[in-house]
Formats: sequence, structure tokens, C-alpha cells
Amino acid sequence: MRIGTTLTNFIIQNQRDIQGASGTFTGLLNDIAVACKRIADLVNKGDLVNVLGSADSENVQGEQQKKLDVISNELMIEALRHNGHVAALASEEMDSICRFTDDVSRARYLLLCDPLDGSSNIDVNVSVGTIFSVLRVPEGAEEITEEDFLRPGAEQVAAGYCLYGPSTMLVLTTGNGVSMFTLNRDFGEFLLTKSNVTIAADTCEFAINMSNHRHWKEPVRRYIEECLQGGEGPCGKDFNMRWVASMVAEVHRILTRGGIFMYPGDHKLESNGKAGKLRLMYEANPMAMLIEQAGGGAITGEQRMLDVEPTELHQRVPVILGSRNEVERIGRYHQQ
Repeated sequence: MRIGTTLTNFIIQNQRDIQGASGTFTGLLNDIAVACKRIADLVNKGDLVNVLGSADSENVQGEQQKKLDVISNELMIEALRHNGHVAALASEEMDSICRFTDDVSRARYLLLCDPLDGSSNIDVNVSVGTIFSVLRVPEGAEEITEEDFLRPGAEQVAAGYCLYGPSTMLVLTTGNGVSMFTLNRDFGEFLLTKSNVTIAADTCEFAINMSNHRHWKEPVRRYIEECLQGGEGPCGKDFNMRWVASMVAEVHRILTRGGIFMYPGDHKLESNGKAGKLRLMYEANPMAMLIEQAGGGAITGEQRMLDVEPTELHQRVPVILGSRNEVERIGRYHQQ
């Protein structure tokens, strides 16, 4: 599709090929885009509008919320509440789901989101973002419950994120490749700037929190030590390391120039009753769909991420994703 196409026209043109398309999906993605534009505006203004700093509250995971965590969640709810396209929303910032309608027969979609991923970075002016995942309302559903959200990532209709950096970019997949849109602030539209995004199968760049080295399990320790051996080791090449502590920023770098991102399970997490650090439904699944659609791989270590059967809304999982050959190599180490 032509570079410079608006997000709305892009979605409409893609829906023309889908039998029975009614336009509700276009409306849904437009509403998400509106919420992202409003969040981008607040992120851009920061202290000028007093949105930085702590909200003096905790989310369901017991993490300190930033003011923008709370505000971003409210903006997402406001954008979706009255459109009739979404039956319910599940958010990292809410204990339980938020239902938008009692007439489930009219609504076709469920939305999961992390309204402001990487918010610990917001006060130091590092890139943050919004992650979202779209599911269909189950056939014959009369009332939406939490269980209706608990489906493997392979069932996602669409996934994406909005990156709030030097430019605001919305990255989207509807199951037919990955496209990137950049916000033109002069007239408030997301315009197509990259299509058919592809991740190189090989890479010389990894991203991991090295401070957890002493807690890692053997497959991860082995892989990183081989990377650090560089050209003299079994990899036969030198690696660079990156770490932003914002999953949106990490994944965007990989989609742009390749690489591998890891937040694996470790002994410290397990001692605290956690399989991993990142959330399956709000972070791992949508990012795994994007990565796979761009030709990369995404696993927990033991299995493909999109095949994980969820057991709870705020479930955490180990995450390894990026350039396919490196992901497959660390996957073999886990199998061994």
C-alpha cells in the first residue's frame, strides 16, 4: 500500500478483502488511535501539565502506579466505552475486566491493553508506549466474563503498540504482516511509513537485564556467556548489548534492525511464586504476534508464546523474542 496512506484508509482497504466486514473493526482501531494520540500529547507535555511522578497507588500486581498509568487507563476506557464495538476491556492497571455493554450480541471484540508500558522511565524522559491486543467475542456469549479473555495468543485478531518517542509511531498487525504509522502532528493523523516489516533471521545484538545474571537458569546463562565470548566463541561473531527497560522500545528496535530480547524466568522470580516478569495477556501475546508476523520467533523457553494456554488474567511468563535463528538456538538449549 502507498506510503503516506492514513491509518483509517489502510484499515478500510484491508477490510475490503474480508467477507462480511461491517466496518466495526475500522471503528475499533480508530478509537484506539484516538486514545493513543491523547496519551502521546500528555507524554509530550510531561511536567508542563503535571502528569509526571507517582500516583501514590498500586496496581493489581502490587506495583507503584505513575500518574500517567492511571490517566492512560482512563483515556483508553473513555475512547472505547461508547463505540459499541468492544464488549469489555482488560487492562494491566485494573483488578478485573471493565464491561462496556450488556447487549453482547452487538459487540464483536474484546480488548486487552497495557496503557503505558515502561512507565518507570517516564520521569527520566525515556520512550514509553501503549500495547494492545484484540480478541473476538466468543460465539454465542450472553455475558462477558474474565474467562472469555483467557485464550491463547494464536486467537488474536490484531495486536500492536504505540511508541511515544522522538516521534509517535503506531505499529500494527491484523495477521497479514506488520505495518508502521507515524503521527503527523500538523493534522493529527497516523500515516503509513513502513509496510511489510521483516526481522533479519540473524543478529549481533541482545537485550537482557544483566543484573539478574546470578539468578538465571542454565540455558539462559549458557546463551549469554556464548554471546559475550564474541568471535572467539561458538557464535563466531561479536555481540552488542542493549537494555531500555521498556518492552515497547525494545521490540521496536528489533522490528527496525533485528535483535533478541529476553526477560526469562529465573530462580529469584520462582522463589517469589512468579513464572516470569512480563504479563502474558497484555505484553507477551501482542508482541509475540507482531514478531512472528515480521518473520521472527517468540517463546517462553519451553514453548511457542502464542500457544500458551492462559490460566489467569494477570498471568506472568518468561519472554524470549526476536531474530528467529537466535530464538531457536536458545530454545534448543532449553530442550537440552
